This record gives sequence, structure tokens and C-alpha cells, in this order.
Amino acid sequence: MSNIEQIHRISVEGTEVFYREAGSNSKPKLLLLHGYPTSSYMFRNLIPLLSSHFHVVAPDLPGFGFTVPAEGYVFDFKALAETVDQFVTKLGWKKFAIYVFDYGSPVGFRLALKNPTRITAVISQNGNAYDEGIDDRFWGPLKKYWAAGKSDSELTSVLRAYIQDKRIVDSQYFDGVVDTAAIDLAPSTLDWALLSREGQTDIQLGLFFDYQNNFRLYPQFQEFLRNSGTPVLLTWGKNDAIFSFAGAEAFRRDVKLKNLEIRYFDTGHFALETHAEEIAEAIINFLVPRL
Repeated sequence: MSNIEQIHRISVEGTEVFYREAGSNSKPKLLLLHGYPTSSYMFRNLIPLLSSHFHVVAPDLPGFGFTVPAEGYVFDFKALAETVDQFVTKLGWKKFAIYVFDYGSPVGFRLALKNPTRITAVISQNGNAYDEGIDDRFWGPLKKYWAAGKSDSELTSVLRAYIQDKRIVDSQYFDGVVDTAAIDLAPSTLDWALLSREGQTDIQLGLFFDYQNNFRLYPQFQEFLRNSGTPVLLTWGKNDAIFSFAGAEAFRRDVKLKNLEIRYFDTGHFALETHAEEIAEAIINFLVPRL
């Protein structure tokens, strides 16, 4: 496999998974898991910086990017994790590190719960696993939605409007960023175009509602961190208003000091948009001696 990024598609139980890949198959394997509202495109700057050191693969999760879900696909986090699990199995991967961000965090940690010994390391870039990381400026309306249930038409309408508002997509890229003029407009434009496809609002609303089940798994995610001895690198946008830096600090409770490194960057949720080179350097320096 070339160090130049390649585009592939592979069928997984009827779902056509779109993914990006680079680096030699002989190198340590690194799975990049994106979040909401984006796709593997968020890793466009990171992949070439890592591909000489790792065999890197970044899939689009079902419901995002260019992955085409099987007919009747059930969009919840259990299903997303199962698809990714089948995906890496089909690739023939036995052991791999995971880079988790936003929605990619519960997907990646579910993989770890299913088979802890295959996860060689965790890189979490604003990929939360603790109650402390939940910023109610973002999560408050969702918590109300969970308490009220899907039948609450008023809250459902509010969240539909949220999903359909391009300003909200843009804000996730710009909020907390020191120099917003440096932000590439292509990612948020692509995200918005893909979110505007028919059926997307219902898919995302369903995932919003199901996210509460990830909260219930946080204690199990933490138990994995506490007992597995897996090395953990945090590369956190400290100004994030979705998953706050307190969530990063909470990892100290469960990951042994010798296995943990935390790097904060003066930016927001999408830290790769402003600090891709610094994050790549941190990953290489952290993982290469350990893998």
C-alpha cells in the first residue's frame, strides 16, 4: 500500500463502506474514527502525515460521508460499532490502535469492550468517555429530549431545525478557534451537503436519541481504560464547547500515569483543522516506541 492516500469501498453485510487508506501493510495499524457531522474527510490532512509510520484506514460510518448503508439499516451506535467491527475483520486486522473523535469515541470503545486485547492504543481527540466532559451548553437540549422521549413534538422540531441549520455545522468548526480566518471552508460545506440528503435528518435524530446509551456505557469504557493497560494519548482542543477539557482530565483517574499522555491545543472541537501537524507529531512520538 502506497503512502499516498487511496480510496476504497468494501461490502460489509450489505453495507458498502467507503474508506481512505494509506501506508504499508507491514506497519502498525491505526483506525481513524470520525464524528458528527463529518466523515473520513476530516482526516485528509492527518493521513499523509502518518502514513510513513502506520498503516492508516479511515472509514465513513454508516449515515455519514459516502458509505451506503444496507437496506433497512438500523441507525444506532450498537449497529455502527458492529459494522466497523465487521469492517476491520474483513480487512484481516487482528490488532490495531484507534483514533477516536466525537461519535467515533463510543464506536471505538465498543470495539474495545468486545475484544480488548486487539486494541494496541487509544488516541482520543475530543473523544469523550466521562460525565465531566459533557458540556451542557451543547448537551442540555439533548438531555431534555432523552427525558421527554421521541414523542415530544416540540423538542423534536427544535432538534430537526438544529440538524438542518448550516450555521450549526459551521459553528462546530469555528467555535473556540483563535484564528478563524485560517479555517478551510470545504469540510463544513461538504458536511452540510451530505446532511442535506433525503432521509438524513431522521438518521441523525435517531443517533441523537440513541447517544444516551453511550452514557450508560461510560463506566464500562472506564473499566477498560483502568484494567487493560492500553496506552492512551489525548490530543484535545481545550476550547471545545461539546466535549470539554474536563473530560480529558478525567482520563487520569483510570489510565496509569506511565500509559497516559495529554496534549491540549488552543482550539475547538475540530482540532485537526488547526493543529494537524502538531497532533501527527504527538501521535508518532507516542505510538512508535510502543508499537
